[in-house]
Amino acid sequence: MACPICQRPETEKYRPFCSGRCADVDLAKWLGGGYAIPSTDPDDAMRALDEIEAQHTNPVPPLRH
Repeated sequence: MACPICQRPETEKYRPFCSGRCADVDLAKWLGGGYAIPSTDPDDAMRALDEIEAQHTNPVPPLRH
């Protein structure tokens, strides 16, 4: 089977990937929303807009050391 990221042969240690690098690239895609399925539901769009607005109106306070 080929690595889903770079198409090289997979290795036993990182199956289904060929290396730790490709496994990390895949994880970054998951965490970054790269594998998200787009929605056409208007409620989803409104919820996303509300979340964005809340982030801009309520910024995270700076950490104190």
